[in-house]
Amino acid sequence: MAPTKTSKVSSASKSSIQKHPASGIGAPSQLAQSSRKGKKAWRKNIDIHPVEQGLESLRSEERVIGSTLQKQTNDQLFVVDTKGDDKVRKSLPRYSKAELTATKILSQRSAIPAVFSRPTKDSVPSRSKVSRADKERLLRIAKRPRKGPFNAVMDHTEFGAGSALIDVSAAVKHSGSYDPWTAEKIEEVADGLEHTKKPNIKRPELSHPRDVIDVPAVLEPHQGSSYNPPAAAHDELIMEACKVERRRQEEADRLAEIRRKVADARALVADETEGLPLGMTLDEIPADDGEPVTQEDAVVPKKASVRKTKQQRAKALRLREEKQALAEKAARKKMLATIPLAKSLRSTAEKIGQRQNEARLARQLALKMKLRKGLAGQRLGKYKVPENDIEVQIGEDLSENLRTLKPEGNLFRDRFRSMQQRALIEPRVPVLPTKRAKLKEFEKHAWKRFE
Repeated sequence: MAPTKTSKVSSASKSSIQKHPASGIGAPSQLAQSSRKGKKAWRKNIDIHPVEQGLESLRSEERVIGSTLQKQTNDQLFVVDTKGDDKVRKSLPRYSKAELTATKILSQRSAIPAVFSRPTKDSVPSRSKVSRADKERLLRIAKRPRKGPFNAVMDHTEFGAGSALIDVSAAVKHSGSYDPWTAEKIEEVADGLEHTKKPNIKRPELSHPRDVIDVPAVLEPHQGSSYNPPAAAHDELIMEACKVERRRQEEADRLAEIRRKVADARALVADETEGLPLGMTLDEIPADDGEPVTQEDAVVPKKASVRKTKQQRAKALRLREEKQALAEKAARKKMLATIPLAKSLRSTAEKIGQRQNEARLARQLALKMKLRKGLAGQRLGKYKVPENDIEVQIGEDLSENLRTLKPEGNLFRDRFRSMQQRALIEPRVPVLPTKRAKLKEFEKHAWKRFE
């Protein structure tokens, strides 16, 4: 009998679990569940029947009116009738039991236009015609034969005639038309929702060095760099080149001296730590290690701290308060003494401020005058702006005529340095690759066999 009772209980529990009927619009609904232990079962078995009813009511309003009642204004929903109309009853449809339900549905005209099976002129917009340029571009991409003048077929492999990569992209066509500092026009949509507006960014007014620099793109060469220069101009240019070379040599000697000192220090440290592990140093043994300890060198033991009594602590507190009061009295006396000197102190402060302002303006003027000559020799960022090389020949190398003249310098390097000195491009140095691909040598199989 035990199995029979169990089967009755299980059948009764199954009969008590009844599934919710399907919704009115045909969507399945599964609300019955055997357990609520997990959140997954909660999400799966949720009754959305009221939500579906509300959405269906909104759809019915859109079908009849054209939009929901919430979006209609008061003038569209309500009318104050002060006159009345006797023909309203005649215009209302008559109730008839014999009228079919389909007829009632068809009699209710919807505000939403009907969907036609075939496209009409009003429903489908006219197709935009493909321009000649777009048609040629598509033919080039598809590599279709295109006819040119005299009905001749053009070769799509010809340079500029068939390659799709010849055309510029849309980004290149519209380049330069976007200005990030112009205020964008934001169109407000009257849908009752809140829209975030982008803040108008104010263009920063910052001075640029190139606005101050007054250096021509091509500098006029010195008179002494000519193939047949005057003696005075040639000697002057040689002295300038000598000064520059001497300065470079002094800088190279200074760096070499610094490297030599660093190498000597490293060698000294290596000699001291020879035979010891890396990072370990050996302490020096004092000279008087074996001598006996005298009475003077003996360590004097410290006195044990004695706890102060209540009277001693009160006395110390009273002395500290007296010192603080005397200090405040002296500060107050000093402040009162400076009151009559307020006018003189104010005039002194104004003079110091005026002097500092004049010094600041003088520094700015000197910097501006220095910038007018360009950025040659100044550090801008990580690197230093290079200076122009002095191109001069000694008297033995000077040519007597233009036929035997040897060209010097590099026009590309001159233009590149000129743009750096005029703050058109940032200073850079050539970066060479540190790691190079190693060449692997091997002997071909044909050369391994010797007969």
